[in-house]
Amino acid sequence: MLKQVALIALMGISASAMAGQWQVKVGGSVISPTQDSTTLGLNVEADHEYAFTPSIEYFFNDNISAELLLATPISHDVLVEGESAIKIKQLPPTLTAKYHFKNSTGFTPYIGVGGTAFVAWDEKSDALGKVKVKEDFGFAGQIGFNFQPADAKNWGVFVDARYAQLSPEVTLVDVGNHKFDLDIDPMVYTIGYSYKF
Repeated sequence: MLKQVALIALMGISASAMAGQWQVKVGGSVISPTQDSTTLGLNVEADHEYAFTPSIEYFFNDNISAELLLATPISHDVLVEGESAIKIKQLPPTLTAKYHFKNSTGFTPYIGVGGTAFVAWDEKSDALGKVKVKEDFGFAGQIGFNFQPADAKNWGVFVDARYAQLSPEVTLVDVGNHKFDLDIDPMVYTIGYSYKF
């Protein structure tokens, strides 16, 4: 699905002959998992984390855009019965197609849908031995608004919330290659600055 969304976005950019506008956004995010898992009779969940999340957005016109969310590497602690047992580093590239509700005020609400990825590396566990975490891909949704003061030509402030459907497979190599899905499905809450050029 992520590849299809990326292809549609790239085709749109090509078709518009780069006639729109680019926007760069710099924000801080809270990654808040909404699900937990059960394996070997134990409760397993990823903890809440904070991240620096820049993004690049291309506007085809006043209403339609495509946004690519980037992030610095995010380190998750995976808790087993409330105790840290696994550490995972991951990147969450997310591409959404967005609709902006333009109006006569400085507030521009928007919604978006698209795809996201969970790219994991450097997974390790002192308690459980060798661990492997597979990449995962899923649906992403987004809602938020951008506020541009009347005297600001290009700058603005934005707030948004994203949902990502992610359940990467975890293999406990030293526990008989036991596999389970780590249900994360995070909400990502972001606030930051935008600049359009």
